[in-house]
Amino acid sequence: MKHFALIAALALAASPVLAFDLTTDTQLGSTPDEIRISLKDLGYDVRKIEDEDGKIEAYVVKDGKMAEVYVDPKTGKVSKIEME
Repeated sequence: MKHFALIAALALAASPVLAFDLTTDTQLGSTPDEIRISLKDLGYDVRKIEDEDGKIEAYVVKDGKMAEVYVDPKTGKVSKIEME
């Protein structure tokens, strides 16, 4: 029973990221324009993109859920996702 509870808790914790079709290491691009196009192609409404602490931060909405997606401009990959 403890294993089931642990698996259920992990699934719930991961579900916001899975609902967004994005994970860390998803390749989006290395410029704000490339990132905007990639996110729009994946079905996201991109509200704003800005530089923050050496990363490119995109504010996005999909299926009524908002998130901040941080992209490393050197690799073009998602480095962090914060759900709101």
